[in-house]
Amino acid sequence: MVQLMEGGAYLVNGTEIVPDTKDAASVLESQIGKAPTKEEAKKQTIAYGILEAHNTSGNMEKLEIKFDKLTSHDITFVGIIQTARASGLEKFPIPYVLTNCHNSLCAVGGTINEDDHMFGLTCAKRYGGIYVPPHQAVIHQFAREMLAEGGKMILGSDSHTRYGALGTMAMGEGGPELVKQLLNKTYDINMPDVVGVYLTGKPRKGVGPQDVALAIIGAVFEKGYVNNKVMEFVGDGVKNLSADFRIGIDVMTTETTCLSSIWQTDDTIKDFYEIHKRPEAYKELKPGQVAYYDGMIYVDLSAVKPMIAMPFHPSNTYTIEELKANLGDILRDVEKKAVVSLGGAVEYHLTDKIHDGKLYVDQGIIAGCAGGGFENICAAADILKGASIGPDEFTLSVYPASMPVYMELVKNGAAATLMETGAVMKTAFCGPCFGAGDTPANNGFSIRHSTRNFPNREGSKLQSGQIASVALMDARSIAATAANKGFLTAATEMDVEYTNPRYFFDSKIYENRVFDSKGVADPTVEIKMGPNIKDWPAMPALPEHLILKVVSEIHDPVTTTDELIPSGETSSYRSNPLGLAEFTLSRKDPAYVGLAKEIQKAEKAIEAGNCPAEAVPELKGLFQTIETWYPGVNKTNLGVGSTIFAVKPGDGSAREQAASCQKVLGGWANIANSYATKRYRSNLINWGMLPFLIDEGELPFTKGDFLFVPDIRKAIEDKQSEIKVYVNGEKDREVTLRLGGLTDDEREIILKGCLINYYRG
Repeated sequence: MVQLMEGGAYLVNGTEIVPDTKDAASVLESQIGKAPTKEEAKKQTIAYGILEAHNTSGNMEKLEIKFDKLTSHDITFVGIIQTARASGLEKFPIPYVLTNCHNSLCAVGGTINEDDHMFGLTCAKRYGGIYVPPHQAVIHQFAREMLAEGGKMILGSDSHTRYGALGTMAMGEGGPELVKQLLNKTYDINMPDVVGVYLTGKPRKGVGPQDVALAIIGAVFEKGYVNNKVMEFVGDGVKNLSADFRIGIDVMTTETTCLSSIWQTDDTIKDFYEIHKRPEAYKELKPGQVAYYDGMIYVDLSAVKPMIAMPFHPSNTYTIEELKANLGDILRDVEKKAVVSLGGAVEYHLTDKIHDGKLYVDQGIIAGCAGGGFENICAAADILKGASIGPDEFTLSVYPASMPVYMELVKNGAAATLMETGAVMKTAFCGPCFGAGDTPANNGFSIRHSTRNFPNREGSKLQSGQIASVALMDARSIAATAANKGFLTAATEMDVEYTNPRYFFDSKIYENRVFDSKGVADPTVEIKMGPNIKDWPAMPALPEHLILKVVSEIHDPVTTTDELIPSGETSSYRSNPLGLAEFTLSRKDPAYVGLAKEIQKAEKAIEAGNCPAEAVPELKGLFQTIETWYPGVNKTNLGVGSTIFAVKPGDGSAREQAASCQKVLGGWANIANSYATKRYRSNLINWGMLPFLIDEGELPFTKGDFLFVPDIRKAIEDKQSEIKVYVNGEKDREVTLRLGGLTDDEREIILKGCLINYYRG
């Protein structure tokens, strides 16, 4: 089904894979007459060509990228624009689309969410942007329909910014990286490795894009096979996939932890652009005669079976067939994992979902950028035609990804077919993906064609003693389960005649409702600032020396951004740095906020010109210890704050608040064995936090310990990669932390204290 090659490989004429062995050169010579060097062949990938066209550094090893377009949604754009305004923004230099698909319901926090929307609309007018009102489209569907172009690059402040299937290399990043683009700066990264994904064969009837995506995620995630790399989809199987099918696989590449994705394009994608009335946006893309890939994933589409990702991660994958055959064992395994993921805070049960040897599901959701596509919903309607979901616990909700998709479903009758079964059709909304819509009952089990199934993604509140969980599945098997009144069923178990109706895009909805400045700024427009929209608090520059208190230890194998700053109801406070910070680690370590605030009193005392030990008495003994071997540390050259340890933090969302909330509470650093994603590490740096690394093994410190970091400012200025710290200030308890590679700009941002300070000068 999915095979991972050891080492790299050459792809000849887009069809034949030649492993990178000692015989590779002779094999290539026999096929094409002359073997290129590996360096030459690397330049023949699609990804290299696009990155080269957007690189401004003149050095393809050290990229400085300028993107063509930007896109954000309503739990990220307020903070981005506020940061850019504080840094001197006068006009959006490139098209910037502000979509409103996360806080659409305006149901939490009084007027807060709609205030954010009005902020977005007035900013689009003032700075020359595009504003998509609530319920019109989820961020990524609007980008596919209206923004994507072959050979171009888009940066978005949402981790699922992936438009590779349409020939657009897109990346999801934290807000500060968009701020840089708004200020005509660059996105600076080392040239990423490029991994080929060779597709062959044709999906069997009833298998959908989520099935293929989950099969790939399950194969690569744990191994880190594509971590921070570009996935390039090639092979003779690509032509057997529709545009919607490719898009459905592509959007889920985020869950592999890759940096970005790109696909070879053909007449199918050309037709997509023609349907959407943008034929000029199409560009044929394919690898050169001999392209070298740093890894190769071989996917036999015909061997893929309906899949399910069990709680609590998209990589926890099984075939539905396998799950059914080993139901009790797999459910008990999930229950054991829940003890770790949920910290034993609540009782969690799945085995009680077994009814007469079958798995009963409480809820089905087809939604968002992954599931809400036209073909997915039409296929679900075909499966459910003439059926009933029944009057029991099981419910089914369907969220088309945009109003144009919804309108076509109404016109072709698919919407009526679904509603007749008892399903509910809803508007374009990302809620089920991040925990703000369709929360099941306590201990409910939901199957969703959406992007993630981390703990609490379905909206339950662990701190309130409530828990439900999500499994990811394709829309087709969700519909089959619905037709079977909630008993888990793979779509391949049903004999269905799929109608595969053609899609007709009607742009009138957008023409009548979306505000498009056409790039013209109007500085006379007054920005509407609701009472919850707050400026970032002042943040100090990096001092000469640091004292860090370890206020949280997280030993889970991976810590998601959802656990660092919860999604769901907290989204209403994304415009309020101090308000949102109150939720930091609330579902993972409820004591964190109080402990961080307590040590933050010392930093506030320093800022007021007072002695930090008067504010935090436990520092007195620490200062006495330090004084015995390192004199001269005092309130004029010292910073005091908090740090956390996590094994591998930052998997999942691009939201910058996972880092900024720690900084607002006085955080100066993270310590980790590794960082799950480049974007989380970037967020730490952009908020002036030190991204420390420590070797795996038993920690030389524990929660509650103080870490004395002498001469940290000089170490950053001198580009040191190893930093000596001292546990509880004791000279004989020395620990070495690493910083990893930092660019000159990243070092300067850390020295200044955050990106805002860096741009203010």
